[in-house]
Amino acid sequence: MISTRHEVFYEVARQKSFSRAAQVLYISQPAISKHIRTLEEQYQTKLFERKGIDIELTPAGRLLYDKLTEVKRIQEEAEFEISSVRDVLQARGVLKLGASTTVALYILPKVLSSFSQHYPQININLLNRNSEIVLEALVNKDINLGIIEGRSKLTNVDYLPFLTDQVVAVCSKKSPLARKKNYSVKDIRQMPLAIRERGSGTLAALKYALEKHKVKMSELDIKIRLGGTEALKNFIIESDSLGFLPHRSVIKELKYGELTELRFEDLHIERDFFFIQRKGESSNLNKSFIRLAKRLYNL
Repeated sequence: MISTRHEVFYEVARQKSFSRAAQVLYISQPAISKHIRTLEEQYQTKLFERKGIDIELTPAGRLLYDKLTEVKRIQEEAEFEISSVRDVLQARGVLKLGASTTVALYILPKVLSSFSQHYPQININLLNRNSEIVLEALVNKDINLGIIEGRSKLTNVDYLPFLTDQVVAVCSKKSPLARKKNYSVKDIRQMPLAIRERGSGTLAALKYALEKHKVKMSELDIKIRLGGTEALKNFIIESDSLGFLPHRSVIKELKYGELTELRFEDLHIERDFFFIQRKGESSNLNKSFIRLAKRLYNL
């Protein structure tokens, strides 16, 4: 087990703040400072240095943080594997999961529900951000398993295919655009457009599909960029703008007529979802979650 002072150091390093670490750990800031001083005396070196109001790890502090991160990962894996030897219902551990917006809202709920029934003692921490931020969280070791759209060029990340999803063009039933159902791809240049924020997998898929038709994002009449699928969907319902959203996210709105699907000749937008893990760090807990998710989606 990691000692209390090492836990304190780890949290200060993670938060980059003595005060925020104190809030997370529910102990006083003087107690935090005392633990860090004791640890620095033990190692006979400074672990943090102040940069104005901020703090940063020294080289020795960075080394200790990296080692503790590895120890905590091994400790969590051991807890899960040992506790599940006799009965999976008694398996303990923490699943540190990250997922892009579409996955978190429309794909994960039934997986998380089923997983909690199979492993009721497992605590699940879910980071719900766009694909770029989830990937960054994995690399920074804030999560141990992610589900994102598309691949990056990072060589220290393993990608495991999960699902394929379709992105569709939609507008409000009240929009003038809804009077016509079929358009040429080039018509998009003259349409008011609402899109996701930079770093979104949906935006990346749209950009890639349009570029194949020689349509650049800089040529579009972009009225607004919104963070999150639900925010974008609700804006489109109340506006005249065209938007591109995952089909899974607009099934009800298309069924009840709040949104209308528009078709653009030869424009097909699909994106692939992948499980992502740091290379060489596929734990049994991660494997259990991946197996269950694939089984639920008949993969």
